[in-house]
Amino acid sequence: MIKPDTPVNHQPTLSRRRFIAGTSGLTFMISMGDFLSDNLASATENPERNKSRGANITVWVKINSEGMITILNPSAEMGQGSMTALAVLIAEEMDADWSKVRVEQSPIDPKIYGRPGWGGRGYHMITVGSMTVRGYFMPLRQAGAKARYVLLKNASMKWGIPLTELKTEPGMVIHSATNRRMSYGEIASFAKTIKEIPEIPEKKLKRPEEFRLIGKFVPRIDIPEKVDGSALYSMDVIVPNMLYATILRTPVNGNRPMSFNEKEIMSMPGIKKIVSLEHGVGILGKRYEDLLPAKRSLKVNWSQGASAEKFDSEKILEEYAKVASSRKKKGHVLAQKGDADSVLQKAHRTYSADYLSDHVYHAQMEPLNAIVAVNPAGDSAEIWAGTQSPAGAIKEVAQLLGTSPRKIKLHPCFLGGGFGRRSMSDYIVEAAKLSKAVRKPVKLIWSREDDLQYGAFRPMCLQRLDAGVDAEGKLIAWKHSLIGDGRRLLSSGAKTPYYDIPNQHIEIIGLNHGVRLKHWRAVGHGFTKFAIESFIDEIAVSEGVDPYQFHRQVMRNSPRALKVLETAADLAGWGRTPSRGRAFGISFAERSGSMAACVAEVSLEKSSGKIRVHRIWSSLDAGIVVQPDNAVAQMESAIIYGLSSVLSERVTFKDGKVQQSNFHDYRVMRMSDAPEEIHVKIIDSNESPTGIGETGLPITGGAVANAVAALSGIRLRHLPLTPERVKKALES
Repeated sequence: MIKPDTPVNHQPTLSRRRFIAGTSGLTFMISMGDFLSDNLASATENPERNKSRGANITVWVKINSEGMITILNPSAEMGQGSMTALAVLIAEEMDADWSKVRVEQSPIDPKIYGRPGWGGRGYHMITVGSMTVRGYFMPLRQAGAKARYVLLKNASMKWGIPLTELKTEPGMVIHSATNRRMSYGEIASFAKTIKEIPEIPEKKLKRPEEFRLIGKFVPRIDIPEKVDGSALYSMDVIVPNMLYATILRTPVNGNRPMSFNEKEIMSMPGIKKIVSLEHGVGILGKRYEDLLPAKRSLKVNWSQGASAEKFDSEKILEEYAKVASSRKKKGHVLAQKGDADSVLQKAHRTYSADYLSDHVYHAQMEPLNAIVAVNPAGDSAEIWAGTQSPAGAIKEVAQLLGTSPRKIKLHPCFLGGGFGRRSMSDYIVEAAKLSKAVRKPVKLIWSREDDLQYGAFRPMCLQRLDAGVDAEGKLIAWKHSLIGDGRRLLSSGAKTPYYDIPNQHIEIIGLNHGVRLKHWRAVGHGFTKFAIESFIDEIAVSEGVDPYQFHRQVMRNSPRALKVLETAADLAGWGRTPSRGRAFGISFAERSGSMAACVAEVSLEKSSGKIRVHRIWSSLDAGIVVQPDNAVAQMESAIIYGLSSVLSERVTFKDGKVQQSNFHDYRVMRMSDAPEEIHVKIIDSNESPTGIGETGLPITGGAVANAVAALSGIRLRHLPLTPERVKKALES
């Protein structure tokens, strides 16, 4: 492995002008000593950042004699700002001077650096589900309080003064009676390890009114590096003797390569090795540029018979509708209250509608890539990758090599977007398989075409909703059936915990098409909330009630949710007449424990069918918000991401093959399509923090569709709301 005293060599510092003008990007050369010896060191460390030597105050905090504080970060930083938020939690409780705080990546050790898992099941370092800040909120505040205790204890012993007589201010321990002061840096110069650090009870932690950092503007730590180009992504890393690799993967998931023109490919310039994999053929060479023509020349005879071969996404929705109507296939009940079927039969009026949604691709900015170096003996490995699940990647590579996870070293890098896709480790395992075959470091790069063609997508779905109202127009029965592949990926967001509907039946009818599927930002909330909020709006309009007021009626017993809805409506000035040719739509959703609502101002070009979203007014209740400025940015990001999927993004399959290949035919939102204004109002709360990174997405679909209905009278029920579908609806 890399020797501990071997530095990481960076290119000379670039000016911003040189950085912008560069065409080949930045490269970070990893100098390797004895290749994969037993000595491990972090290859992703920034040498300038880590020159300091200091006392390890706790497993989370190190302080040097100059008072510089290093806080360890356990999460993946993929643009969501958690690296800063988690450091703020520790710094707040230890009374750190934020100007002296630095952040380094923690070791991959869930037992020490993990957060509590779902339902209290173990500890995890996986960064998914907007769980990071809410999961670490109390543990890291406790860690900060313990670091403060260690500093106080050492000062107490140095001065011979009872600890109870001491207090702290940012970066300083103070004895008020004698007016003595000692900086954290001075304490670090003589600090002794405190073997037994007492648990700090929650009541001893700071109260919200005492916060100096939590809830205040704190500049994000990762931004300077990303602006000046020094931020380390795995795409930037090069190690000695490294080979580049690309893979031609099966066009139909489940099929295997039977034979291919190996001799022809091996005779091409720069090709060093060809490796047959279960799902494709890997090509390795000294330069990535040499691999591309070889990949184009590769002729593979694929096996046949995979279940996905029969999958046609255009036709399958007809089958879904038949399944929904036949009722022969029993569904898995997600929620049951009262007797929805019986009440529907007796309801004064009933409503029914089907809502459809297509597969969606993650479209993260940085295509998948990883470097893996398997040692000559084949029983240990070193990894450089941006991953949402570092412990999972280590486990999978260890299983591949038949070795202990302790012999796998992973250097986490920044992620150029994750959205759930990088919680899979397939791209890392592929690199490990190729490295195992050649016993050299291998840098595997997925092109955008690779990523789309062999993607893992948000599933498509048909949702059948039925509802009944009484003679007074109150919603008394609700039935929601979800049909499609993906099981739990479908059911996310189907429940309606903030709506007071006395009789409910919500179920999922799962099918299997053999297509690769994966958690996608907000998982199923994007399409389930689109259906729910569109249906609520449709019922309201049919009942002759303003949709906002109808929402208020069904949310009457959920005051926090109601406040979120009212805040968005007030921001937009709901009730006023919109500009000519425009209309408003409103929507509410909960995700990751947070609640959000929005009003969309929309216009429609009938000749082309193009929907234009001009303004979004949104509100958010996420409990205590650690970084308000960043929370606004996360809401804006999720809204844009959501609108893109609502208006244009779709993956289609024919005979099990993905029909799209890149952004020319998988259309993501362009800057010219983005709203002119996005307004976000954060509602003050002292409740425990909840997730933010995904909450802005599910509110977009219903708001846009409802605005289009208000403008044109047509109900759009199939995501995405493409111009072609809009024109067809207008014509019919």
